[in-house]
Order: sequence, then C-alpha cells, then structure tokens
Amino acid sequence: MPGTGQRGDDVPRSPRGPFALALLAIAFACGLALFASLGAWQVQRLHWKQDLIARVDARVHAEPVAAPDAARWAATPARDHEYRRVRLRGEWIAGADTRVQAVTEAGAGRWLLRPLRRDDGSVVLVNLGYVPEDWQAPAPANGPVEVTGLLRLTEPGGGFLRDNVPAQERWYSRDVAAIAAHRGLAGAAPYFVDADAASAAQAGSPWPRGGLTVVRFRDNHLGYALTWFALALLVAGGAWRFALEEVRIRRRWRSNRATEANDAADGDNPRAR
Repeated sequence: MPGTGQRGDDVPRSPRGPFALALLAIAFACGLALFASLGAWQVQRLHWKQDLIARVDARVHAEPVAAPDAARWAATPARDHEYRRVRLRGEWIAGADTRVQAVTEAGAGRWLLRPLRRDDGSVVLVNLGYVPEDWQAPAPANGPVEVTGLLRLTEPGGGFLRDNVPAQERWYSRDVAAIAAHRGLAGAAPYFVDADAASAAQAGSPWPRGGLTVVRFRDNHLGYALTWFALALLVAGGAWRFALEEVRIRRRWRSNRATEANDAADGDNPRAR
C-alpha cells in the first residue's frame, strides 16, 4: 500500500486520549479561574483603595476635633480615627522626649516625640516634627498648650530589619506602647499625633519642623487587575487554539484512517487489480 505511509506522514501525531484531554481541560479551567479571580480581587481592592483615599483626604482637610479619649477609642475601630485632624489641650511632660529615626524632605534626622498630659489625666505622645541629629531641645514651656495635628496609629516593632532597642535609646518606629512603657507614662493613649507646622512652631526656633506628614497611598491595583485579566485571556486563547488544533488532528486522523481502510479494501478486491 504505497500511499498509506505518505498519508500517515501528514498527521503529526495521533489524537490525545480521554484522560489526557481531561487533564488538559482541568489545567486550562484552573488557570483561567485563578487569573480571572485574581483580577476581580484587584478590582475590589481598587474600589477599596479609592474609597480609603477619599475618606482620608476628607479627614486631612476637615476642621480639627477633640482627640478621642479611652472610651471613644474603644467604641470605634482604630482605622476610623487614622489621619483625622485632632486638637489636644494639656501640659508637656518634661524630661520624657523620645527621638525616632526619620528620613524626610529635610534630610535624615529624628522625629521628636514629647508626651502631653491632657486635662483628664491621660497622656498622648505628640510628634512635634523633624529635628537634626545634633539639635538640643530646650526645656518645654510650662503651662497649658494647644496642639493640632493628624492622629496616627502606633508603629509597633521597629523599622525594616531593625528592632527598637529602648535600653539603648535606639528607636526606628513610633511604637507608642514601647515608648510609654520605657518612659513610665501611665494612661498613655494607643496613638500619637503628628503636630502641624503651626503647633511645632510654638517651640520658638526653626526646630522641630512639623507638618511633614506624608499622606500617600500606593494605588497600583488597576495595573495588577489588567495584568491578571490579560493572563486569563492568554489562557483562554491557548485553550481555544488547542481545541481547534485537536479537532483538526482528529479530522485528519479519521480521514487518514478511512483512506487506509479503502486502500486495504481495494487491495483485497480482485477486480481492483
């Protein structure tokens, strides 16, 4: 049957079996579902981040309100207070300043945190702002003061790959609980306040420099969503291409088998000789 081998060479491979097809179908379906779900999740994150940015922007530019006391703090989620403009009244606690490593637009230096005892006896750490490394702070003024600024959540633990070491006065994050424990500040609020520029200027010198809070949120969720959806489309396209190729191979295979059967029948038919 001289024509059989030639026709068989036109078919690159035999069709895949049901088990192999099932495994490939499951793989394509899982890949499509995974990438599509990741894209949908990033869309949800995008809406959440845009809502967060809008809420924080409204808080930052709103009129200051009284900083929350212990009861109000416990009754409301902490995230509802973050970056809210607040107002504090009280007296400075002398001799309890803490300097935390900082990198700002003014250069590398320290955040100067000073405790303020409020009229109700509670204590709030106030970040008066940036100071150079070698700057010596004068003694805080006696008497009542008023501070406005942004309420910030505590930063426990330390900085990147660097732990706070209170015993050595090495502070890499504004860890309110650790600072309060080290300074013996009973009744300290679980947050701190970034003083604005006007409040920090009460020191009567160029330092500390307040109002340097950076309110910026990374918002790359749209790009991530498009990437995941593009991968989902690639998987869908690959599955479609594979399905078409498998159909083509099966058609050619059946055609080739039918031709071989006809050739065999002709070879056994005496009249065909």
